[in-house]
Amino acid sequence: MQLAIATRGRKIALLLATLLLASLYIGVCFLEFLASHYSDRQDLASLERAVRLQPGNSEYRYRVARFLSLTQSPPELVASAYRAAIALNPHRARYWFELAGAYQQLGDTSAQADALTRAILADPKTPDVAWQAGNFFLVQGDTERALKEFRIVLENDPSFAPAALQLCWRVNPDIDTILSKAMPPDPQAFYALLDLMMVKKETAAAAKAWAQLVQLQQPIQSRRVFDYIRYLVAEKEVDQALTVWRQAAPLSGLEAYQPSPQNLVVNGDFSLPVLNGGFDWIYYRSRQVSLAIDPTQAHTGDRSLAITFDKAEIDDAGIRQLVAVDPSTTYEFSANYKAEDMEGAGGPRFAVQDVYGEQIYFASDDLKEADFWKPVSGIFTTGPEAKLVVIRIQRDPPGAPIKGKFWVDGVKLVERRNP
Repeated sequence: MQLAIATRGRKIALLLATLLLASLYIGVCFLEFLASHYSDRQDLASLERAVRLQPGNSEYRYRVARFLSLTQSPPELVASAYRAAIALNPHRARYWFELAGAYQQLGDTSAQADALTRAILADPKTPDVAWQAGNFFLVQGDTERALKEFRIVLENDPSFAPAALQLCWRVNPDIDTILSKAMPPDPQAFYALLDLMMVKKETAAAAKAWAQLVQLQQPIQSRRVFDYIRYLVAEKEVDQALTVWRQAAPLSGLEAYQPSPQNLVVNGDFSLPVLNGGFDWIYYRSRQVSLAIDPTQAHTGDRSLAITFDKAEIDDAGIRQLVAVDPSTTYEFSANYKAEDMEGAGGPRFAVQDVYGEQIYFASDDLKEADFWKPVSGIFTTGPEAKLVVIRIQRDPPGAPIKGKFWVDGVKLVERRNP
């Protein structure tokens, strides 16, 4: 739309008004620029100049207060500066958080608690605020409120989890309270709790933490399962280890790695990837022995385990499996093997040994040259205290050099029932 200007005077008046508005706008922008320029400087005079240029800007007043705090100014002066920023914008959790710190310097516990409460209300999900609030409530003996704030920390910043849970356990070493008050439905938080309980040897508490982790019905990292089972085996908690292995199956992709009455050995034909953990095969790497899955040699399935000995002085082949057993029970072990170009006195042999008592229940004869698949088997009865055995491939005699290639397939262990 065009504006009709009837007279020369009206044209001049409109021009002057436009120039005035433009000048005001330029002036406002210039003041903003100057204020921003001075606020970026690291000296009090410049920061205060920014406040004078833009007295309604809460951030500039906050920067003055922050500068006073960092230069160890009197706490009352610092608190007053933070209050000035809050008066302009009471919705910044950071302002209340810093004001709480100033009140802590003044020893005003009541005002500090109020400032922290206001910070929580302004931003209830910020981990830094919740962390500070949780520590404050712990000092004040308000454990329930502290646990509530630490729960917020665990929900929003997993990196805080180890430190937060350490504090929770130190002030209230009760796993039921921590599980109900502090733990969010997040597997990462439960991993940190399990780690803490294992370090502290709190086996019963770790079992409760694991049970609640399973109840989340979220995927569980297999590495965490292996770590927990390793701990349970070391603590001789074999029943709990088996429970963990079974419960982890649908949550960690371990359904195919479960023992059965038909074969207590997991992955006995090496048809599945070797997990190197839990109740699957466990191995350690060595320059003297090479372990590999060989798809060109098989007896019961499509693959076998190939072991290459390189004239090393070894005690065993470096691969083993833990198998849970019952005490005073008879079992039958069987396997198949091939061997070629074997050199050295004696040879490898299968052995089944008690993990805790170290009694050898079964040891095969030396497994020497065999250019076709040969079976090996044996029957043994466990001791009255037996819980767990290990199946491994020993060197006989131990420590003697050996060279050659050895294949294993169809490893099996079943309970032998009397007719």
